[in-house]
Order: sequence, then C-alpha cells, then structure tokens
Amino acid sequence: MAEFKTVKITKPEDVNMILGQSHFIKTVEDLYETLVGSMPGIKFGFAFVESSGACLIRSEGNDPELKKLAEDNALEIGCGHSFIVFIRQAYPINILNAIKAVPEVCTIYCASANPVEVVIAESDTGRGIMGVIDGLKPKGIESRQDINWRKDLLRKIGYKL
Repeated sequence: MAEFKTVKITKPEDVNMILGQSHFIKTVEDLYETLVGSMPGIKFGFAFVESSGACLIRSEGNDPELKKLAEDNALEIGCGHSFIVFIRQAYPINILNAIKAVPEVCTIYCASANPVEVVIAESDTGRGIMGVIDGLKPKGIESRQDINWRKDLLRKIGYKL
C-alpha cells in the first residue's frame, strides 16, 4: 500500500526551478552541458536522484549555493530518477526546450518561481512523483486592467516587442 504526502520545495524567491524525471546517471553530465551552453550568464545548480546501484544524490552546477539547494531538495523529495534544477539570471523559458531535448529526460513536472509542493507516493520499494502543486489558487478572472498589466510586463522583461 502506498502512502501519499507532499514535500515543499524550499528556495529563495528570486530563484526559478524545474522539476523533472529522467532515466539514467548520464543525465548529470548531459544536463550540465545543456544548461551551461543554453544561456550566457546563467547561474544554476541541479541534483539527480539515482534509483539503483549506490542510490546517491548526484549533483552539478556553476553556483555552489544553487547546487547545495538542489541537493537538499532532491534528498527531501527522494523520488527515483527525479531531477531538480535551480536557476538565477535566466528564466525556465530560456532553457526548458533544451532540457526537454536531453535524451534521458522523460518528463517535466513543472518550471516555476512559485511556491511548489511535490505530491509523492511512497511504498516499500521507494518513492514516486505523482504530480505537483504549483502556486496559489486563482482569485478570479483577469480584468482589462490585469490584461494591460500582463502585456506591459511581457514587454518590460523583453519577451514581446
């Protein structure tokens, strides 16, 4: 019988994260090469949860704080073959397609700066990610003023002309 629980991702507000699943220890080196080559100036750390053999948290990154953050969160999540990436000086939109193209990557659960909880099932064998709770519940439907704010934001941060 599996037990369900949630694990809150802990991170500073200015850090974005990507949570996914892959299938092979080679993920560690391939994700590093993908991240460092995807966006100039990106700061990142990530961890991969090995689910066979030594069953270790494997990690890399070019920012010691983000690497440690990834290790701590990956250990808390503890779900086989999952990985978590923390980034600064970039947004998930800048690197998400490159991560999806890594041959070992099977699934992306979320890419967010919001508060995130990981829904986990645990059995005698191990743990698995069932899904995520990403952000807060909606407070309503956007107004004309909200639409203008959204459009202005996208232009302010350079994603629209």
